[in-house]
Amino acid sequence: MRSRFDEQLAQLKCELIEMGALCEEAIALAAKALDEADVKLAAKVAPLSGEIDRMERNIESLCLKLLLQQQPVAGDVLKISAALKLITDMERIGDQASDIAEIINFLDGRSIEECEYIGEMAKAAIRMVTDSVDAYVKQDVDAAHRVIAGDDVVDDYFDKVKTSLISLIAHNPDEGRYALDLLMIAKYFERIGDHAVNIAEWVVFSVTGIHDESK
Repeated sequence: MRSRFDEQLAQLKCELIEMGALCEEAIALAAKALDEADVKLAAKVAPLSGEIDRMERNIESLCLKLLLQQQPVAGDVLKISAALKLITDMERIGDQASDIAEIINFLDGRSIEECEYIGEMAKAAIRMVTDSVDAYVKQDVDAAHRVIAGDDVVDDYFDKVKTSLISLIAHNPDEGRYALDLLMIAKYFERIGDHAVNIAEWVVFSVTGIHDESK
C-alpha cells in the first residue's frame, strides 16, 4: 500500500514540476511578445494557459485521491496540502500571463520602448517563479525565503514604472491610453511576483509545517 502511495506522491511532484514549467513558459512568451510587439507570438500564450488550467484540475484530483483513499502520515499531509495551494497560484500565474498577452493586441504594434522598467520587472518576476518552483522541487527553505525577499525588487520596479508613466502622460497627454495599458501589464507582473511569493511560502510550509504570511 505504501509503495503505491509513494509512486503517486512521485507522480504529484512530477506533475507540479511540469505545471511550473508551463507557467514559466507562458510568462516568458508573454514577455517576449511584449518586448517584440509580436501579436502572433502573444496568441500562443492562451493555449498554454488552457493547458495550465487542465493540469490544475488533474493535480487537484490526484491530491484528493491521496488524501481520501490512502493513509498519509503528517509529513505527507503537509506536502499534499501545500500542493493544493501551489496549483491555485500557478493557475493564476497562467491567467495573468494570458492577460498580458491579450493587452498586447491593443498596443497597435508598439513595444515597451517608452518604459524600460517593465522589461526588467518582467525578468525579475519570471526569475521569482522559476526559483519558487525550483525551491519546491528541492524542498529548499532557504531558496524559498530568497524568493520571498525578491518581491521587494519587483515592487520597486513597479513604483518606477508608475513614475515613468506619469511623466509620459504629463509630457504627452495623447499617450494616456498607451500608458494605461502598460500600467496594467506592469500590475499583472507585480501580481505574478505575489503568486511566486505565495508558492515560496507554501514550500516553507510543506517542509516546516509553518506558514508565514507576514510578507
